[in-house]
Amino acid sequence: MEQRRGIEYYLSLPYKIELHPASEGGFVVSIPDLPGCISQGETVEEAMTMINDAKEAWIETALEDGCEVPEPAPGANEYSGKFNLRIPKSLHRDLARKADEEKVSLNALATYLLSSCLGKKLSIK
Repeated sequence: MEQRRGIEYYLSLPYKIELHPASEGGFVVSIPDLPGCISQGETVEEAMTMINDAKEAWIETALEDGCEVPEPAPGANEYSGKFNLRIPKSLHRDLARKADEEKVSLNALATYLLSSCLGKKLSIK
């Protein structure tokens, strides 16, 4: 008989998360490998908290119902989600001030601005 894996195993896996600005404001976030696992938040931080809660509930429900929990698609670890970028001090200052005005982190602001410029979903981990 095959031993079933527990929720902690699945929560530790590196599922790809897609985040994009919602047309009505805020952000929509989903995990493509877990069909229907979607959430939203007013800020990037809130959206990420909400999708982590949704992921846990999705996996817990699947395990309770005896359903298969898909593992992340191959290549999920292809990118770390981090890169270094050197910018002028004046731009750093302006971005930090804007982040303070919006009451978000500098990382959240940069993520929002980069994804907005791309005009498409941004996959983050």
